[in-house]
Amino acid sequence: MRRTLPFPSLDPFLLCLIATVAVATLVPARGAAVPALALATEFAIALLFFLHGAKLSREAVVQGIGNWRLHALVLASTYVLFPIIGLAITGIESGWANPQFASGLLFLSLLPSTVQSSIAFTAMARGNVAAAVCSASLSNLLGIVATPLLLTLFGHLGSGHGAHGAGASWGAIRTIVVQLLLPFIAGHALRPLIGGFVQRNKAILQPVDRSSILLVVYTAFSAAVVAGIWHHIDMADMAVLLANCAVMLALVIGVNVAVARMAKLPRADAIVLLFCGSKKSLVSGVPMAGALFPAAQVGQIVLPLMLFHQLQLFVCAILAGRLAQDGEEEAPAVAAAIPVGAAGAMAAAAAHGLAIPAACMPGVVANLALLAHHAEVFRGDAQGGRS
Repeated sequence: MRRTLPFPSLDPFLLCLIATVAVATLVPARGAAVPALALATEFAIALLFFLHGAKLSREAVVQGIGNWRLHALVLASTYVLFPIIGLAITGIESGWANPQFASGLLFLSLLPSTVQSSIAFTAMARGNVAAAVCSASLSNLLGIVATPLLLTLFGHLGSGHGAHGAGASWGAIRTIVVQLLLPFIAGHALRPLIGGFVQRNKAILQPVDRSSILLVVYTAFSAAVVAGIWHHIDMADMAVLLANCAVMLALVIGVNVAVARMAKLPRADAIVLLFCGSKKSLVSGVPMAGALFPAAQVGQIVLPLMLFHQLQLFVCAILAGRLAQDGEEEAPAVAAAIPVGAAGAMAAAAAHGLAIPAACMPGVVANLALLAHHAEVFRGDAQGGRS
């Protein structure tokens, strides 16, 4: 019996982000509170990336790292395809769209992929989870350096289309290294000592992650509100921005599906490319924006990312549900096609014009039984995952 697709709900964290923006709009930080808040934000960002480094599983990365062709396609989607689309959109809309968002769209296109949601959707769609862990982790690790470098390179191109201030200075890149990369490396180096504690206390440490992001968002929008952000943006601008995010996501998903078919990727790997190659990380993007852009600009820079974040979760939830249903329908057909016993093996061989030597028959029967067992386990795990 065919199940109905789950309708994705609004991400609760997005509601927290919206509430934070509202608070910053009504009660922005001013005066003596600004330096203290900036110092607290820097500490929170460093702690956030320290914990990310401690959570990175070397074993999972090693397990999936051999699939180099898949990882290259994911990285190409993240750091080549997305930037091309970002530059194209800002170029096409130059002169009539709100220039306040051009830098934000370009910055969005240069960010690394997500980790948690990419892995979760890959698992839900029955993809290659080990490869997803490796691709998403590699994307985030490279993004700490790649995003500011690409922003320095492409920001000058974007500035010709209204993306003012898009270029990253070398001072900002040094800030990224000190505030993000070094804490990440330190956390990963200490993983043998603290990794177990981090894994056992995910539920306790998750608020640290999210509180850090909310603090950065409050700081950013406080400065933006003081600078008059809401005097330059109206609902029409927001509608255009949402449309831009939707076009970007649709193009990336369409290209990745086509590339997976042309490359003849196995279904499990095509799912990894679909989900890891179409996402952008809010967790990495918000702190990077705080380090790469002036405080008064950060609010408008992260606004496209916040919209894209919810849109990607909404669309990918639908796609993952659809793929999970397709996998459910394919599994019984695969299991049913496996011959059973010596008679089944002989009939299947005869259908293809082959003969099985008598000496080989016990081994053939044993291998078929093992294959049927693995198919049954796969179906059982899939049904258990949906219960």
